[in-house]
Parts: sequence; structure tokens; C-alpha cells
Amino acid sequence: MTERPTTYVDIILPLPLNSLFTYSIPEPLTEAVKSGVRVIVPFGKQKMMVGLAVRIHDKEPEFKVKDITRVLDTTPIVTEGQLRMWNWIADYYMSPIGEVFNAALPAGLKAEDGFRPKTETYVTLPENLRHEQALHIAFGMLKRALAQLKTFNTYLTLSHWDTIVGDCTDEPVVEVTKDELINESHATAGVMKQLLDKKMLVTYEKEVGRLNCGGVPQLDNVKRLSAAQQEAYNNILFQFLKKNVVLLRGVTSSGKTEIYIHLIKQALERHEQVLYLLPEIALTVQIRQRLQKVFGDRLGIYHSKYSDAERVEIWKKQLSDSPYDVILGARSAVLLPFSKLGLVIIDEEHETSFKQQDPAPRYHARSVAIMLAHQHGAKTLLGSATPSAESWHNAETGKYGLVELDERYKGIEMPEIKVVDVKDMQRRKMMYGPISPLLLETMKKALDNGEQVILFQNRRGFAPMVECRTCGWVPKCDNCDVSLTFHKNMNMLTCHYCGFTYSVPKKCPNCEGEDLRPYGYGTEKIEEKIMELFPNVPVARMDLDTTRSRNAYERIINDFSAGRTKILIGTQMVSKGLDFDHVRVVGILNADSMLNVPDFRAYEHAFTMMSQVAGRAGRKGDRGLVILQTKDVEQPIIEQVVTNNWRAFYSQLMAERRLFHYPPFYRLIYVYLKHKDDDRVNTAAIEMGGRLRQWLGARVLGPDKPAVSKVRTFFIRKIMLKLEPGIDMKRVRQCLLLAQRQMEQDKRYSSLQIYYDVDPS
Repeated sequence: MTERPTTYVDIILPLPLNSLFTYSIPEPLTEAVKSGVRVIVPFGKQKMMVGLAVRIHDKEPEFKVKDITRVLDTTPIVTEGQLRMWNWIADYYMSPIGEVFNAALPAGLKAEDGFRPKTETYVTLPENLRHEQALHIAFGMLKRALAQLKTFNTYLTLSHWDTIVGDCTDEPVVEVTKDELINESHATAGVMKQLLDKKMLVTYEKEVGRLNCGGVPQLDNVKRLSAAQQEAYNNILFQFLKKNVVLLRGVTSSGKTEIYIHLIKQALERHEQVLYLLPEIALTVQIRQRLQKVFGDRLGIYHSKYSDAERVEIWKKQLSDSPYDVILGARSAVLLPFSKLGLVIIDEEHETSFKQQDPAPRYHARSVAIMLAHQHGAKTLLGSATPSAESWHNAETGKYGLVELDERYKGIEMPEIKVVDVKDMQRRKMMYGPISPLLLETMKKALDNGEQVILFQNRRGFAPMVECRTCGWVPKCDNCDVSLTFHKNMNMLTCHYCGFTYSVPKKCPNCEGEDLRPYGYGTEKIEEKIMELFPNVPVARMDLDTTRSRNAYERIINDFSAGRTKILIGTQMVSKGLDFDHVRVVGILNADSMLNVPDFRAYEHAFTMMSQVAGRAGRKGDRGLVILQTKDVEQPIIEQVVTNNWRAFYSQLMAERRLFHYPPFYRLIYVYLKHKDDDRVNTAAIEMGGRLRQWLGARVLGPDKPAVSKVRTFFIRKIMLKLEPGIDMKRVRQCLLLAQRQMEQDKRYSSLQIYYDVDPS
């Protein structure tokens, strides 16, 4: 009997390496190994890793190979289409295929022992305090500990125990996480610990995330479109006959979501799947509720706030015979498996949140989604009130179809925008902290009328920095080249780049002075000021610090939607497509912080953000009012925001971009070099820049130091490539990778890290 020839398999491992790894297949596993299944392989001397089989062959490698040890799947968990998409992402964004694999698969599918459910810590009343008499005794015990009493009262309100015990109602208890309670009550960790030690509250762990049980689909719940919406809908269908990608430019509150719902319904009638991408997880709360009313359990939700267990289940369901027909999700949803994709909707397509920054791959979900749709023969709809420069250029030049919707739903007027000269107000000492007299007056009037207010400040924390008023010393992060942000709730200084925290110094280490004061305003400090100005008005804050759990997002948005909170203070999260009926006033507290950023996209981002946050006002009922505070009222962009003159803005923007060779007229690639030695990375960057200039000439700019030139103890240099239309991008990538290999072969640069940001946002 002839001996059966050895077969081999090429495997992707979740490592930042460009190559595949070849292993031999032992005869007992020959039938089990297929492209797309996970296998366990030895790596190094002792380590075992989960990899993905991608190619089976009989070509014997030139080096000695090891056997795979186990096959984890009976059927592929990654489709051939996904593998093609991964290879495209790896090639286009110059990222190793192992990094794409690592980003795409939920952690539970990369672990040898499967996934471990993620849990969150919740707080609740102990059994012995769940009646009125016991609560009165508890209040008596806490009456001298005011911070503990406030936190205890906040828990009762959030959980509804106050109404349940007091009124003997059957209202269900609302579960509250420990983090939510600390944020809502402004409690310190010490106060929380004291309540737990006294058994006033107890904690329990709970797995977070569940698959959607949205009920039976009710397609009859689709609302009738207005005349303007119907015309836009018909135009989109007409454009889809000629173009695969269509841009819907619709003003804020024009009802774009309702048009999306009609398009989804039509796709489902054709038995096609739909991918609906949103830039922020916060948005999925409101949109999910609207879509569930129509599509019920045909809707699946996928984003990073879901537990790993849930993401694994959704992934597996998409591979089953009964996948979700509609997937609603943030950036990572574009990496899910699809079998019959027919429509991709990218809402708020201009948002920078669609661009993945760290970790790699640094892909743009909009570009990947368009490529995914192309691969499936599906149509793509981009929606925005303020399209990105690239999308608007593609629509203007005919590459994309274009549909415009300039009428707000039910004919409601665009909000009135009033500009306040903050420099003049400060000179006359008329400001109430960050609040101008006009903003304060309009807030009071709106609140007296039972209306709501949104305040926008694109800085989280209490204050952007702490400063010694004697010598001007500012505490900086030891690991990063940035000043530390003061968080009053924690009484800590935090680096927003590496996450490291520091105690607030009692004395200035530079001059021994004791006059250390917070400088500037973050959302936390604004919240404190607003609570001081409006002591009896419920206030909520929405930023990264208050929305770390999925529950927190939903509670903040639902409470504001229901009118339980009247003032919402937030970072750019509040600008992104949220729909609140009773917001009368929007305050943009500091327009200058968005404009004075060293980035060629700063004005585009500022115009977009201000226009979007202004659009939250006056969505139902009376016309909204926006108070825009700035120190530079003569800036042309301020006038363009006030008059909603987006055409003038884009015309000026495009002229500047064309003149200075920026997107959409030129392509950009940033080359980053990182090393723990500043001189070494500087020398390496100069050498690599020189090598690239030999091949690519004046297209290579730099190296220079980025705005933040040290992160997590690594010093950074940046080289910029400006690439004209028609250039051979394959050749450019070959030049970059060749230069990288040459640098890596130099022993001086053995610890040097080189990575790329293609099409930076």
C-alpha cells in the first residue's frame, strides 16, 4: 500500500506579521481541515495558538514544519468572501493579515477554551431594606454622612425603589450598575465602599448583553413618507439603477431614517440582507427602538459594547440557515459574515468615528462597506446633512449618485443661530463661567416652558489641565507628551492617551507654590456649574466617562427622551444624529477649541460638528435656538454655520484642498515610526524619508513631530505622502514596504516600529 502524501495548510495567526504560517496536517485530521475553520497549533517552544486555516496544499515547505494539534470547527466560521475582504483590507491599509484577523473575530473565537462571558458589577438593596420602615431607619443612620446619603438617594431614584416602596406600585425595579451609580451621584470610590461596608447596598455580578428578542416583525408599522421624503426615496431608487453608491444629503431632521426604513423593507421583500452602519454606539439606542417596532426579531445589533459572548452568538447566527436580515451596528459590524447582502446604509457618513485608529488595521468602515457591497453586488446609500469632502466630491463629479432633501420633516424651520462674542463678554466680566448671559437667559426661558437644553463642549473631564498660578507649571504625563486632565469625581489627574492616573499634587514641584488651580472647562466642570446655576433642574452628562457601559448609554438617552432630565451636557456624542422632540436650546460653548487644531481637516470637522449639534434644536414644535459662543466672530466659517451656507463652505474648502494638494484631490498616507529612544527614532525617520524620496520624490514630506510626539513611552515621527490621482498605488505600497524592510534589517533599528495610516481622517 502506497503511503499517503503529507498535506499542508497555510494558517493566519492573530499576530502583527505579514506572512501566513504553514503547518502539516496529521492524517486523522485530514478530512476535518477546511478553509475557514479554526485550528490549534504550536507556536514557539511552548505556546499554543488559535489560527484560521485558509489554504490546503501539498507543496512541501523548505523548512521543517509542525503538525496542527486540533480542529475546533466542523464547518467554516469565516466565509470565502470574508477572506477576500480581509486580504483587501490588509493590502489597501498596509496592515498585516494577522491584525485584520485579530480585529475581525470576536475574542471568544480566538480563545482555545472558547469565550468567557463578560460581567458587570450591579448594586441593589439588600432584602432587609426593601420596605418603608427599614428605609427610614437607613436614612436616619446616614443623616450625618451627607455624601453617602446623596449616593443612597440617587440609587433609589435610578432603580425606582423610591416609588416602589413609597407607593406600593408594581413598577419593575431598574437594574443599576456600580459605575452608573458613581457617575450619577458624583460619588467617590470611598463613599461607595462605605455604603457597601454598612450593607446599605450590596453588589452582584451579571453577564452583559443578550441577543435581540425584538418580537414579531410588524411591517405595517412603517410610517407614510411626506411628499419631500417620497420624492427623495423615488430619486434614490432611480439613482440605484445607474449607480452602485448614492449620497443622500438631507438637512438635519429631514427624516432620513424613515427613508432608510422604507428601503430596508423593500430589500427584505427581495429576500436580501441589509447592513445599517452608525458612527456611534449611542445612536443605536434610538435607532434600534425605531427599527424593532418594524422589523422585530429580524434585526440584529452588533458593536463593541456588547459582551464577547453575544458577539460570538451573533457571528454564529450570521453563518446559520436563519441569519438576521438586518444588522444594525457601529464600525466593527462591517466585518461580520453576510450571505445575501443587498443594501448597505451608512448613516452620518461624514463621521470620523468610522475610521479605526488603534489598534490596527486602521481601516475606514465607509470604504470597507462600499467594497463589501461591491463584492456582494449590493447597493450603498450614504446619508448625511454635512457630507465628507470625499463623498461630496464623488457626488459632484458623478462617481456617486446624488439625492438632496432640503426640507425638514413637517416643514419645521432650521434653528436660529445667534453668535456670542465671548472675548467681549470676558473683558466686561459678564460670563457665568463658560455660560454667556444670552445663553443663560435662553436656558431659563426654555426650562420655564418645560423644554430641554443641550450644551456641547468637546472636552471631557473637569478641566483640561491644572496650572500653578505662581510659576505656570502644568503637570504632564510621564509616558506621553500631553498635559493631564483633572477629573474631580475621582480627584485624579488622567492621561487621555495612555489612561495612566496620577494624584493631584499638593505643592508645585517646580516652585513649591500651593496655588494649583484647574484651568479651562471640561464637561464635568460644566455640569457642576450648571447644577449650581439651576439647582433644582435634573442634569445629565454624556461623555466617555459616563457611558462606559451599554446600560449607561441607554439610561442617559431614554431619560432625556422621556423628559426626566432637562439639561444634557456632552461631547461630540450629542452631535451625532440623536433625535429629541423637546430640545428648544442648544449651546455650543467653545467653537474655537474645534477650529484651533493643527490638522488640515479641522475646519471640515468643526463645520460638521457645529452644524450637526445645531440640528438637535427644534425638531418638533417651535423653531429651535442655537447659541454659538466664540472669541473670533469674524471667522468666515462662523457665518457659514449661522446661515447654513454649506455650499459656500464646501466651495471654499475644495478650493483650499485643491491648492494645497489634500483630499479629495490627492491621496494621503502617513508613515509613523515609533521607538523608546527619541534620537534613534529621529535618525530612523530621516533615513526612511530619504529612501522614500529617492523613489517618490517631492511627494514625500517630513519627517516631523506630530502634535502629540510621545505616547506610552514611545517617541513618534511622521512622514507624509501626498499622492496625485492616477499614480500606481501598488507601486507606492511596494516602495513603502521595501523601505520598511531595509530599515528593519539595520541592527540599529531592531526595536523600531513602523506602521501606516492610509486615508487618514
